[in-house]
Amino acid sequence: DSLRFSLQEHAYPADELMPLTCRGRVRGQEPSRGDVDDALGKFSLTLIDSLDTLVVLNKTKEFEEAVRKVLRDVNLDNDVVVSVFETNIRVLGGLLGGHSLAIMLKEKGEYMQWYNDELLQMAKQLGYKLLPAFNTTSGLPYPRINLKFGIRKPEARTGTETDTCTACAGTLILEFAALSRFTGATIFEEYARKALDFLWEKRQRSSNLVGVTINIHTGDWVRKDSGVGAGIDSYYEYLLKAYVLLGDDSFLERFNTHYDAIMRYISQPPLLLDVHIHKPMLNARTWMDALLAFFPGLQVLKGDIRPAIETHEMLYQVIKKHNFLPEAFTTDFRVHWAQHPLRPEFAESTYFLYKATGDPYYLEVGKTLIENLNKYARVPCGFAAMKDVRTGSHEDRMDSFFLAEMFKYLYLLFADKEDIIFDIEDYIFTTEAHLLPLWLSTTNQNISKKNTTSEYTELDDSNFDWTCPNTQILFPNDPLYAQSIREPLKNVVDKSCPRGIIRVEESFRSGAKPPLRARDFMATNPEHLEILKKMGVSLIHLKDGRVQLVQHAVQAASSIDAEDGLRFMQEMIELSSQQQKEQQLPPRAVQIVSHPFFGRVVLTAGPAQFGLDLSKHKETRGFVASSKPYNGCSELTNPEAVMGKIALIQRGQCMFAEKARNIQNAGAIGGIVIDDNEGSSSDTAPLFQMAGDGKDTDDIQIPMLFLFSKEGSIILDAIREYEEVEVLLSDKAKDRDPDLETEEPPSSENDSQNQSAEQIVSSSQEVGLVDQESPEESSPNSHPESSSPADTDIAAGVSPSEQNSNPAENHETTSLDGECTDLDNQLQEQSETEEDSNPNISWGKKGQPIDAILADWNEDIEAFEMMEKDEL
Repeated sequence: DSLRFSLQEHAYPADELMPLTCRGRVRGQEPSRGDVDDALGKFSLTLIDSLDTLVVLNKTKEFEEAVRKVLRDVNLDNDVVVSVFETNIRVLGGLLGGHSLAIMLKEKGEYMQWYNDELLQMAKQLGYKLLPAFNTTSGLPYPRINLKFGIRKPEARTGTETDTCTACAGTLILEFAALSRFTGATIFEEYARKALDFLWEKRQRSSNLVGVTINIHTGDWVRKDSGVGAGIDSYYEYLLKAYVLLGDDSFLERFNTHYDAIMRYISQPPLLLDVHIHKPMLNARTWMDALLAFFPGLQVLKGDIRPAIETHEMLYQVIKKHNFLPEAFTTDFRVHWAQHPLRPEFAESTYFLYKATGDPYYLEVGKTLIENLNKYARVPCGFAAMKDVRTGSHEDRMDSFFLAEMFKYLYLLFADKEDIIFDIEDYIFTTEAHLLPLWLSTTNQNISKKNTTSEYTELDDSNFDWTCPNTQILFPNDPLYAQSIREPLKNVVDKSCPRGIIRVEESFRSGAKPPLRARDFMATNPEHLEILKKMGVSLIHLKDGRVQLVQHAVQAASSIDAEDGLRFMQEMIELSSQQQKEQQLPPRAVQIVSHPFFGRVVLTAGPAQFGLDLSKHKETRGFVASSKPYNGCSELTNPEAVMGKIALIQRGQCMFAEKARNIQNAGAIGGIVIDDNEGSSSDTAPLFQMAGDGKDTDDIQIPMLFLFSKEGSIILDAIREYEEVEVLLSDKAKDRDPDLETEEPPSSENDSQNQSAEQIVSSSQEVGLVDQESPEESSPNSHPESSSPADTDIAAGVSPSEQNSNPAENHETTSLDGECTDLDNQLQEQSETEEDSNPNISWGKKGQPIDAILADWNEDIEAFEMMEKDEL
């Protein structure tokens, strides 16, 4: 109820609530977040997305009021470019889910007696607005459309795109078919079927896998890696659920064919690893993304319980380690991308596993999820996404799927049958957890089916023993079945030291040695050099002491050796990139602990390369005070105001070390530098590290942190409203408990000395990116960009010892000791262009023509290039 009040009071009629600043997010009024904003269409997104959640929660009166608001206030004719995929699953799905439960309530006779299919008419209007996106020769939709002007008109500002993701084109059939069957207008289902038919025909025929990105005009795969996570996930989900909702056997046949390929190549229990569609024994990356957490739930619907339990348990252990599931994590369970936008997929799988097994263990899992949400994500105006699961810092974001899915699944997990006013088993969940009635399978079935599944062969596989999970059949007289599967995995994250998972061809399983791993490679080992030669990898000693590795795939002893060589080179690239990232300091946290926040607001702060290291010393706690002058560039005129407090300073006009010394001389116990670039935010800009001035900064004994303008304004607004504001500076947000509110702030430590130069060094997004206070200074970390491959030769530069002076020659060693390292100390930062920003990598080139075999290998190289440019 309090969250509903916050939405109504602070956000309506905006699309989303901004829980840290207590206001609505309106497209165009906030700094752009890129593709994330494509979900926003100025159509009260959160209200529509959460309509059927209100009925599930038995808030029928509130549901009736919400429907009236939608009909009265929502406008779908806005000049806004939106994602076809997001608008379909959230808005069209939300309207249809609301309509489904509105007619159910009307039939019961108490609520919604006035309702006359108004939500359905809005859904139909929206459906027609989305149809122009399908105006392609392939039938695959454009990824974006203008709600008012459609596609390819000058005023539409869209229609030039060539690519879309597989999930974007393949996650339409449930909503579009439901719209057709509710209204009798068959065109919607026909368009959605055509898109699915095209994707099926374009699958890689030998592996039966699909890629992540496809050209909507030619049908060529743009990204040829394949998994069950971001970019593909709901395509598989909708094939199986389309069979359930529509009763069309061809969808089940297609799903079974894909599922067989997934279990053959992608599933490496408990892991699910991306592979290349044309060489499925070759792993495409060494990390997993959070969206794959839905897959155990889909496996439950399929009836394949064992791998669902295994993967779910692995994910749960990662959550216990970090409180939330990071956006991406490595095969040895280190953080790869540290954000967590409160995604509901793990809660979804938990609900379905509990429904299938009845095991109370999954109630404990749900309890943990709820406790973590209340403990770490709850803020005064709602629930805030995690900017970094390692520090506990927040992002001013609460996506609509939090109410549409997370609340719904967690409530259903604990609800008894009598707590729900309708039979949930009469409905199927869309990918956004909207409810569509199963009786649609027998309604308005006059749909033209131009393509049916072709070349389908019956699969002889134990995965297909059961069509639906039935606990009486799956677990006869064995209530501990699920526990027996989980038991061997109980220490898979915390107490084991797993190596990166690598696929081995069947021929290697007959006793031959496993392939050489990049982390084990030693340039002085003759046996290793012989293995490299067999893999087609040449080793070149450069004059500056570096070692360069170059692969010529055609020189490998066999195709298997060539694949091992490609895998080895990719590992070397990732290893080099990882080492460079590990040099950087992790983000820090500024936690507001005074009334009325009590630790519920955590801001992402950039660290300093000087002053007190918060990762090695106790956190610093104190009230904040603005320095005078605010820029902190001269002796403070209000030392009594900052004495024993944490000083707020504005960025600019002098160097950071000078600011730190001035506030330290005035008796401050810490400093927070606030960016003077209005509107800057850690949501949209790389995190900064404040570096020293090139001289000795040991005299600076206080902690210094950097906040962008948006995060800093949260503290400044709090001061204006509450005057006394207390914060905690730490490496990681602390648990909120009574001690946090009563603990005395630590005493200050003073020392002073003035020096003169300063810079800010970016610690995420792109390695080596530098921003400086003084424009005259040159970057000490700059480096030339790597060139891209011209053909199948790959070269990785490896240095046996650390170089100095010339940044372009500053290469790192690539050997690892193989020892276990705690997850919290593995501080990998997100990088959208890791290969491009890695100075240790160069690409070999050849002038010879590319024949058919080389062209085939080029696909691997392209996939490797795309791999590091993934975005969730």
